[in-house]
Amino acid sequence: MPRQVDHEGRRRRIAEAVCALADESGLEGVTLRDVADRAQVSMGAVQRCFRTKEEMLLFALGRIGDRIGERVRARLVRSPAQSAGTALGHAATEIALLRGEHRAEARVWLAFLAQAAVSEPLARAVRANYAALQDVFTRLVAEAAGDGAALPDPARRARTLLALADGLTAHVLIGHLTENQAQDVLHAHLAALWEGVNTP
Repeated sequence: MPRQVDHEGRRRRIAEAVCALADESGLEGVTLRDVADRAQVSMGAVQRCFRTKEEMLLFALGRIGDRIGERVRARLVRSPAQSAGTALGHAATEIALLRGEHRAEARVWLAFLAQAAVSEPLARAVRANYAALQDVFTRLVAEAAGDGAALPDPARRARTLLALADGLTAHVLIGHLTENQAQDVLHAHLAALWEGVNTP
């Protein structure tokens, strides 16, 4: 009887190989042959899972987004009693990928961002990720204001926070800021955001 192939499991394994190679040398170092070698599958197996290299990269990008999203959701539900402001701070910290254990993930994410600048399909996927995160931030900013509080334009405040968190990823990765300095920047911004709850 022919052996059953776990197609989805193989796709995930190939995506992990893509991310490992991107971490080492950027996406320019990702070839189908190298991915097959790293994933310990044949070139034919890679091509059966993904019709094109772009399709493979899109799937790998989705896996990165899923992991980050899962961590954000976990932080939001870990303590149901936490305030929306605290939840927002946790979510922004996760998205910024500031902790040492997320350094490889940050390198891969920035490699994909660089590629997205010249690949419209990747750019669409990144924009969709940002839009979903901005929606979460907007909801949390509005909730953190509380009933009856005036917090003008929560969507703009959410965009600003998302851009800050995303930018801090690069600043830490290249050594312009330490992890602690980046955390200080993020916390100072959050504190200023709440100070403006009753002002435009």
